[in-house]
Amino acid sequence: MAEQQLNAPPCASPAIPSSGIRHINRRHPDRYTVVGNHLAQHRHLSLTAIGLATHIQSLPAGAKVAIKCLADRFPEGEVRIAAALRELEAHGYLTRTRERLPSGRVVTRTVSYNNPPALNTISEQRPSPPATQPKPVRPKRPAPATPTAPVPAPHTPDLDRHCTALTLLTDLRRHDPRLLLAERDVRRLAPAVAAWLERDVTAEAVRRTLTAGLPGEPIHRPAALLAHRLTALLPPPLPVAPKGPRRPDPLQNCDHCDRAFRAPEPGLCGACSTAVAGSGGDAGQTGTGGAL
Repeated sequence: MAEQQLNAPPCASPAIPSSGIRHINRRHPDRYTVVGNHLAQHRHLSLTAIGLATHIQSLPAGAKVAIKCLADRFPEGEVRIAAALRELEAHGYLTRTRERLPSGRVVTRTVSYNNPPALNTISEQRPSPPATQPKPVRPKRPAPATPTAPVPAPHTPDLDRHCTALTLLTDLRRHDPRLLLAERDVRRLAPAVAAWLERDVTAEAVRRTLTAGLPGEPIHRPAALLAHRLTALLPPPLPVAPKGPRRPDPLQNCDHCDRAFRAPEPGLCGACSTAVAGSGGDAGQTGTGGAL
């Protein structure tokens, strides 16, 4: 039997682009999330909203996605995260509804949609409801989160005080492990500690104020607790020390009459100065003229 010959040419390798992005992809065997290009390449969502939607879709069911929880997880603040959540709601990737439990407590139900375009297509294919059917009430969007109140700041910047404040805040976890702060919280609270140091409060006194009388239960937001103490317990500046009585001028001998008088520098006494001013000449000429 003759040897089989293959006529099909081998597959050519994909050409390397001369510019732009080049992808090197490896298969994920586990712990991965499928994200559609309708989200990853959305033209009307901000990068913060796209990243937040990707993070939410990767979470297991029941995970906490409250604004404060997300702000503790990421460097973006509560204001930016709240704005990104509103973007995702507006484009159908997220819904949040408030429900009252039988106990009277109000909770927020959050639902994530990984493919809103597909849901819109299904909705268009369904028959329209009868005219008598009431329209569903769209849930109200919660008000944007109130930004955190500003902490005190020193009146005069000082590099040594700022470095001392950074070291003090970073070292608090040695005194109480519950006071472990993120780097961004250390930098945010350092001006408040510097304001205390500017008012002649020692670093040890600031440390005692921040660590004294802490609650016995776990501290979930140590940065907020420290910011409250640094703001509410800020001491007033020390009063300015009163100035002492002014010392009298030293004794001088008059250059003309040799009488003693008080003045900051040597020269003529008051009487001789008046006589010189009245005669229009100096003391030596006055004396000589009187002798003549």
